[in-house]
Amino acid sequence: METVVTNDQLITKIERALDTMRPYLAADGGNVKILEVTDDKTVRLELMGSCGSCPMSAMTFKGGLEEAILKAVPEITRVEAINITPAF
Repeated sequence: METVVTNDQLITKIERALDTMRPYLAADGGNVKILEVTDDKTVRLELMGSCGSCPMSAMTFKGGLEEAILKAVPEITRVEAINITPAF
């Protein structure tokens, strides 16, 4: 029998994973917000503050936020950020 996990439970787990990264984001004037968790278990994030315009945001997202979520919340299949600044 498969255990059913509600979106509220997933969001709580995702927030805990993001909380491990927030001090690093805050040190540079940024933060991250969960916009939604879709039916196919994709998390959509918004990078806030200086993280939304930083040229390193793609690395922060991939190596920090995405990795933390996928490791802590195995139910999640994909993580997307809506406002990553492309590196020049």
